[in-house]
Amino acid sequence: MSQQLSHDTISISKTIKAPAEQVFSAWENPKARSIWGAPSKDEAVEFIENDFRVGGLDVHRCGQKNDLQFRVETHYYDIRKPHRLLFTERVYTDDSLLSASLITVAISENKRATEFKVTIQITSLVGSGMIDGTRNGWQCALSNLTAYLEATRVEVK
Repeated sequence: MSQQLSHDTISISKTIKAPAEQVFSAWENPKARSIWGAPSKDEAVEFIENDFRVGGLDVHRCGQKNDLQFRVETHYYDIRKPHRLLFTERVYTDDSLLSASLITVAISENKRATEFKVTIQITSLVGSGMIDGTRNGWQCALSNLTAYLEATRVEVK
């Protein structure tokens, strides 16, 4: 099978009625990420390793609940609590690299809510379908994050 190289930049912005610290905590806690990170009720995220620090590595498997076929390796390069994350993600199936991404999360708080923007610079080695799946997966996960935080929120003062 010949590999089809595709590139894109995905930007997703959300406003959450929760403090920036709470938004950031949902990123650094693997149990919380397992709850909000799966794009749908039929999918799951299972952490194998968690080392949330600059230079650290997280490893998780994801996919359909009965078939966690994707392995994701996340390397952290910059963590500025509660304002910014910079990390890479590599997605594999078996021993094949499917995509590599540079991801930035920018978080800012105003009086009533927290704004965050996720920018994903992705290279797919298997064509544009991987990019479309990444875009959809992140959009759904971030909508889940918003619902998760608003359900468990602490009032912003």
